[in-house]
This record gives sequence, C-alpha cells and structure tokens, in this order.
Amino acid sequence: MLDYAAFPQQRQALIREILQDKGRVVCADLARQLAVSEHTIRRDLHELSKEGLCKKVYGGAVLQLQEAGSFVSRKAHDHAAKALIAQRCASLVKTNSCIFIDAGTTNLALAQALSPDLNITVVTNAPDIAALLINHPAAEVIMLGGQIQKSTGGAVGQTAINQIQGILFDQAFIGGCAMSPEAGLTGFNYADCEFKKVAMAQSNQIIVGLTADKIPAVARFSVAKCREISTLVVEEKLDKELLEAFEAEEITLITV
Repeated sequence: MLDYAAFPQQRQALIREILQDKGRVVCADLARQLAVSEHTIRRDLHELSKEGLCKKVYGGAVLQLQEAGSFVSRKAHDHAAKALIAQRCASLVKTNSCIFIDAGTTNLALAQALSPDLNITVVTNAPDIAALLINHPAAEVIMLGGQIQKSTGGAVGQTAINQIQGILFDQAFIGGCAMSPEAGLTGFNYADCEFKKVAMAQSNQIIVGLTADKIPAVARFSVAKCREISTLVVEEKLDKELLEAFEAEEITLITV
C-alpha cells in the first residue's frame, strides 16, 4: 500500500480525484483514509484551492465550478432532469398565492409545468417566464424591470430591487449555480446574487430546485446558507451521505 504521508503529489492527486467524483471532502475523513494528520490534509486543500479546483470550507473543501455559459446556451442542457424537478416544484405552488419565480433555465421549466388554470399571482424578473405565463388565463403576471443580463436571463440592479421590495411573497423559487451543505447556495454573478438575497427577504418560503451537476459545488458569490432555504428539490441519484448532510442543515429535502 502506498505511504501517502511520504508522497504528497500522489496524495493530492487522490484528493483531486475524490473532489471530482464526490464534489466535496472532509478533512477528518481524508486524514483517516490516508493515514496522515488533518493539518497535512488542510495544507493539501490549500494547494488545490490555489489551482482553482476547490474552495476551502469549514472542515474540508467543495469543488469549485466553472461558469456554464449564457442563459440561451444552458436551455437545452439536462432538459429531462430539469423537467422532473420543475414538475415537483410546481406541485408545491398553492392556489391564490403570490409567488416569485427567479430567472434560470430550471425555473423556466417550472413556469412551463404550472397549470394554466391555477389562480396565482406570479412576479418574475425573467422575460421568458413572463411571456410564457401571460397566456395562463388565471394567472396575474408582474414583470420586474431593469437591465436584462444575458448570462442569467433576468433583470437585476436597483430598478428590479426597488420594485421587488414592495411585494410580499408566499413562496420564492430561487435559482442558483451551485450548492453544498457547507457553502450553501452560490452563484457566479454578483449583481444577480445580491438581487436573489432581496427576493428571499420578501418571501415566507424559499424553494430551490437544482440538477445534480450543481451539487455539491461552490461558485464565487454567496446567496444563502442552507438553513435560510426552506426546501431543496434535487435528483434522487445524489449520494446518500450528501443528502444526509443537507438534512442535517435543517433543510426540507425532496428528491425526484
């Protein structure tokens, strides 16, 4: 058996493989597995974080995602998984409620999954979502204004923030680029992440639906810790240990 204490390059290569496969590592677990100290593992994670592979978090590290391209280019990606998540999210919407639907391709699928007969008020910062729901006879649609970001497909900035601060929501369906039990929900665009925080502050219930390729991982800017999110809707193929880690953060977990 290889003495990982004596071969740091091989040790870091193995940690790199685990990060790519699992999305996260825990210092204490790696120390036991590789028969080295936790200090040694933290030093390894520091080196890997300098490469941009991971982000150090309390007790370990999480895989750092790269930006996935524009909103238009992401529409066709993981279409089947997004549809399943969207249908489950749509089932959580209550009649006669006022909801916010954030920009994003999974939330666009949510809008497509809503029944045309559902009597609701929908507020959104995404033109695609507003244009889709305007054809629902029982839905009142409120479109937030401002600059539309091509990367997110939604309006952000002070105009949208001022408008959304005047509305109280029963539910807010928030999008995100990455999520982990340790780092929570994160994104790549600073203005978009700041807008999401304002939207969440206006809502009684925060619901996030994410495909498996975004979990567990971390992007550049924080949106919310796990305990600030009411419900997380994810694919059931995620690792059991990971799902248990989310549940330990007091978040309601729904798998599809």
